[in-house]
Parts: sequence; C-alpha cells; structure tokens
Amino acid sequence: MAVIFPDSQPSTPLQDPLLPWLWSVKQALEDWNSRKESGSDLIKLLSDCIAAFKDNDQYRDDIRFLKIWFFYMDFSEDFGSVFQKMWESKICVGNALLYIWYASFLESKGKLYDASMVYQMGISRNAKPVEWMKKAHALFLERMSEIVSSARTIGNDESITFGSLTNPWSSSTMKVLLKKINHELMKYDGYQCTTKPYSGKVALSSLKNSSRNKTIEIGRTKYQIIGCAGQGGFAQVYKAYVSCNPDDVVALKIQKPAFPWEFYMYCQLNQRISDKERSSFGLAHRMHLYSDCSILVCDYLGNGTLQDAINSFAVIGKSMEEVLCIYYTIEMLYMLETLHGVGIIHGDFKPDNLLIRYARDGITKAGSRYGNDLTKDGFRDRSGPWHDQGLCLVDWGRGIDMHLFPDNMEFKGDCRTSGFRCVEMQENRPWTFQVDTYGLCVVVHMMLHNSYMEIEKKLSPEGGYIYQPKSSFKRYWNGELWRNLFKKLLNSSPGGNDKKLLQDLRESFQDYMCSDPQLIKKLSELLVKQRASLCA
Repeated sequence: MAVIFPDSQPSTPLQDPLLPWLWSVKQALEDWNSRKESGSDLIKLLSDCIAAFKDNDQYRDDIRFLKIWFFYMDFSEDFGSVFQKMWESKICVGNALLYIWYASFLESKGKLYDASMVYQMGISRNAKPVEWMKKAHALFLERMSEIVSSARTIGNDESITFGSLTNPWSSSTMKVLLKKINHELMKYDGYQCTTKPYSGKVALSSLKNSSRNKTIEIGRTKYQIIGCAGQGGFAQVYKAYVSCNPDDVVALKIQKPAFPWEFYMYCQLNQRISDKERSSFGLAHRMHLYSDCSILVCDYLGNGTLQDAINSFAVIGKSMEEVLCIYYTIEMLYMLETLHGVGIIHGDFKPDNLLIRYARDGITKAGSRYGNDLTKDGFRDRSGPWHDQGLCLVDWGRGIDMHLFPDNMEFKGDCRTSGFRCVEMQENRPWTFQVDTYGLCVVVHMMLHNSYMEIEKKLSPEGGYIYQPKSSFKRYWNGELWRNLFKKLLNSSPGGNDKKLLQDLRESFQDYMCSDPQLIKKLSELLVKQRASLCA
C-alpha cells in the first residue's frame, strides 16, 4: 500500500491542520525508503496523526486521512483492530474506497472470505460511487472464478496455495462456497439473515466499554449481558442470560464484519459427529446475520480453558502432573481422530480453544450418586461419568471442510500464529491435517514443560531426517510414550493415514493408564482438585 501526496497544496496549515502532518509523513516515508530512519519512527508518526484527528469531524470523510489509516494498517500485525477503530470513528464509511481498499488489503493477505464480506458490506451501505463498488466486487468474483478452475484441475501431487490460514478454504470457488453456505444454512431454523444493519436499542459497540447487565435484543429474544468472556481482532464473546434467566446461560459471539462460516462449520459438526461425541466440539444454537455484523449464540462453559489449567501450575513454578497430561493427550487425540475421520480440520488447535468439561452430578444404575466418582470403569470407552468429563474444542472460524475440495487435496499457507506453525508451514511445504496435529504437539509440550515447543532436525537411524522437540523428558516420565507421540506426529506426511495414526497413539496411552488402577485413581483425585481450584 503506497500513500501518494501531491507536490503542492492550496491550503495553509491554519485552514488545514492535517497538512503539516501529511508533509511530515511524506518526509518520514522518504527517509524510511532510503533507510535514514527506522520503521518505528514512521509508525509512531502515523499513530500520532491518527490519534490527533480520528475524532475531528473535518477529516471524517477526507480521503487523505483514510490513506493515513491504511498506511498505518500496512505496518500493523493486528490490522483487524485498526479497521475496527477506523469503523468506530466512522472514517469514510460512506465512501466506496474504504471498502474497496480494505477488501483488497484482505485479499492480499489471503483472507478471501473476509474480503467478500467487506465488498458486500459496502454494497449494502450503498457506498459512493456505487458503480466503483459494484465494479470492484465483480472483478473480485472474476479472480475467484479463476481460482475455481485451478482447484478443479489440481491433481494428487499438486496443492492449493493460501496467503493465510485465517480462511484457508477460500481458495476454492467463492461462488460455489457462498452459494453452498447460504443453501446449507437456510435449512436450519437457527439461521436468520437480513441485509439490514443491527438496529437494537443498545449499540453493540457500546458493550466493549461497559457490558455488564446491559440487555440487548436479538431476533425477538432478550439477552442480559453478564460480562465479556473473551475477545479477538474481529470478535468479542459475552456471557449472557437468555430472557434474563440465570439458569439459561449462553455465549454470544459478536463479529465484525459478519462471518457466517463458523455457523456453517457447526452445522457440519451436527451432521457428521455422533451424539456420543458431539459434546466435545462445542454447540451453536443460532446465527443472526446482519449487513454490519454477525451474532453467534453458543453453549457457555464456565470451567476455564486448558490454558488456564496449564497456567495454574506455571504460577507456582510447577508443570502439570504427568498422569493429567496423559489424560488430556488422550482427549485431544480422540478429538482429532474423530474430526479428521469425517473430513474436518479445525485449523486453530491451541489450549485457549480447548474448554474444560467436568462430570455432572447424577445417579448411577445402582442408585448411587456420581460426579467426582471417576473410576476405571468407563475410562477406556468414555462412558458413565467419563462421558461428560474432558475437553471441548471451540472457535471454528478457521475450520476447513475437506468435502468442499477434490480428494487428496493439499494446502499451502501460514497461520502466522507464533508457536503453532507446523513444520510444513515453516518450510513452505504442502500440509493437510498437520496443522492440527502439530498444534496438539505444542499443547502437550506446554503441559509437560510450561513452554512453547521448539523443534530440531536430526539424522534418523533409518536414514533421512526427523523432527523432534529440543526439550528432553524427565527420567521418571514414560519417555517411550512421549517420544513415540512426537516422532509420529511431527513427521507424518500429508497423504498418510492420519486417523489410524491418531487411533494407535490414543490406544497406547489408554493401555498405559488402564495397566495400573492407581493411575486412574490418581487422575480422579487430580481432576477433583483441579475442578475445585479453577471453578472456585
């Protein structure tokens, strides 16, 4: 993105306070291009300029100021938050250039679905000039059609290249995908779509500042906001009571721009995952799609995340007990075995997205109560109280539906999430399920060592090279189990039998746990202790 300034200006600094800033930015840019100054000086100047004028009505529709925002966005890793601030300041919201430039920026980052949503947002807002908006969108769809043709002719030895993993499926046809999404989602009672912006009495943007106890109305249902449960560059998640009923708690995920893909992924989970396993992958009840945002209504789990559990040990200078690490490793292997077996990739497998589930109090067939009574019975097949115990994988915004692609499809691209870039991403090689299995290895490493995983490439006794973690295992751990896990998952090939590999690894950990009743007993005690600690 380049910012072009005119050689002369008819205005004076008194008439146009922005003018001195523009010339300073121009000079800083020239110095930066000639390497006289560091990029940090230019970034600070841009940031200061934005802070000085973002609330000034004189420049709200000034294209020069819009260029300053986009130039700053070029230097920002969290460009989504930059756009969000631009949007909240209403910078050129009626100008087609805002949407065209941002959509082009997203397209350059490989975020094709987001780009499509921005084009549609500009069209729905009737941004001027309207003909520019429609022409830019038509050219975008033409570019997507070219990608479609490429996708249909790709053979087994070829791959699709993504600029980013944020929406990796987007390199398939936009026309087919958008049509399929709308077609699929319209089948569900929980999907409500309108071309109008959200118009509730309480502005959604106001929730960021003070959300507690505000009540918003969505689709004729009132939700009492209890607090913010999490946020990212494009979305905020709130805990809420349905109809002000504290016994009916949900999570509201509010996202700008609108993003129906996650609900599509939840719908595919409903269709492909059996009822017995479904609770391990999060549940979405409704999606309300507006022209300016989307609101996803999900189950709320308030027991914390696996990251919270890891941190609870880190703060006291310890690592998670090995038996607890083994249990959560079994859970994660089971999850990916199930997912990959039905052609779904999560794409963002990390401890923040793994919510902890605990067994509910209930009555056994013999008439006794259970809840904390986790015994060997039912451990292997996850029955009884073990059925509700474990992990729940959420946040499906980066999910990939492999059924949308030809068989044996491989991908290229980088998730750009520090610490979770699989070997194939690091070396610009094709990948498929490795994006998830590498994430699993990182989570296991964090549980065992309280640190992100670093890998090294070493000569293999069988010939060639293998990847392995740099960190060594403690002598009292079951080193054979852990070495086998990392060796198999870090060195798997895109065309391998991923489900069988995950199943074999899972069963090896289960066999170890079931070999000694004391291990299950210790695990049960640790889970009760963890529950008391995290849920206090």
